[in-house]
Amino acid sequence: MRRRMMMTAVAAAGLLALTACAGGGDDGGSEGRGDITIWYSNNEAEIAWGKQMVEAWNAENPDEQIRAQEIPAGASSEEVIGAAITAGNAPCLVYNTSPAAVPQFQRQGGLVNLSEFDDGDGYITERTGDIADQYRSADGDFYQMPWKSNPVMIFYNKAMFAQAGLDAENPPLATYDEFLETARTLVESGAAPFAINPSPTSEFFQSWFDFYPLYAAHSGGTLLVEDGAATFDDANGTAVAEFWSTIYTEGLAGKEQYQGDAFADGVAAMSIVGPWAISVYGDDVDWGAVPVPTQDGIAADETFTFSDAKNVAMFTACDNQATAWDVLKFSTSEEQDGIWLDETGQMPLRQNLTETYPDYFAANPAYEQFGDQAARTVEVPNVPNSIEIWQTFRDGYSNSVIFGEEPVADFLTGAATEIDELAQG
Repeated sequence: MRRRMMMTAVAAAGLLALTACAGGGDDGGSEGRGDITIWYSNNEAEIAWGKQMVEAWNAENPDEQIRAQEIPAGASSEEVIGAAITAGNAPCLVYNTSPAAVPQFQRQGGLVNLSEFDDGDGYITERTGDIADQYRSADGDFYQMPWKSNPVMIFYNKAMFAQAGLDAENPPLATYDEFLETARTLVESGAAPFAINPSPTSEFFQSWFDFYPLYAAHSGGTLLVEDGAATFDDANGTAVAEFWSTIYTEGLAGKEQYQGDAFADGVAAMSIVGPWAISVYGDDVDWGAVPVPTQDGIAADETFTFSDAKNVAMFTACDNQATAWDVLKFSTSEEQDGIWLDETGQMPLRQNLTETYPDYFAANPAYEQFGDQAARTVEVPNVPNSIEIWQTFRDGYSNSVIFGEEPVADFLTGAATEIDELAQG
């Protein structure tokens, strides 16, 4: 279950009227102070957090009020934000900014360089730690505030594992050989139609929930693109792609889109998900969670994964940018990050997370391994043509790994060649 908005393009066309006053204030320029508008996501938990954050700020700042709303409807949040940038009426802050879209928004001239605030770099790096560097743009500056992540792991159905005669408390899933043997046992025993069932559809982001987490783990935290070049046409990428190819070739995952949640519906015994799934599945599924597998097995405290992050961006249409920066710091403070964690179960991109909120993790032990995993995450590369790069990768992956129409080696080399060109801008 991904929190993505699939809405009509017609609704996006109505964006101009809806956001006509998004900039707020009359002071103008980066020193402007006054009212601002923000957008946040449209799921219940994030709305609850947003409302209390706005109330807390507004109570203490009568001359610099926040006007908040859910992000308007559109085919995707990226489309809505891009349209607002083009129209010149984006809000001051959006608390639902995909890192993959940041290069596009930056190219449009829509993003404020947060590093240009006097304490910009210092605040971001102090809060987030070394992981913050993944969110720097090509010029070395921050055009997004690293905000929150949902580090993905393997959820597994304990009842199905027990039915298949597997150890439900310590499942053999750490290595590729163990994972494949377990997957075969699940299907051959009749415990589950599929061992795991990631979406086989062609959207650019789908590889974030099959190939990329395992590639991050197996490569020790390597991004898909580094230093302007694709990294995956090597032994690490080959091992991960061959692993998934075996899954599909042996029918351990489906090649057709399942209309629903395969894990919740008992169609698949495993799923790659983040901590949001804890509250979603609740008591409906007797689940456990383990790190994603690697070829030979890596200790849990050394395993990387995909972050599935959403960040906060400030937009150049904002008149009162000084206020917006103060709101951004307020909303990502230790206090507000703690409220966020409590309200949503999603991990703030804050260093020493489990040490900062020991009471929360003691009271919510199911989240602790995700809190620990949050320190070892890999983001989508912050490079030009990011979405096009991921679409190129997905098209090749689908053709080769899912449907077996092309050898894995040819797919990796061909996709890397195309992506190298795209990454140059």
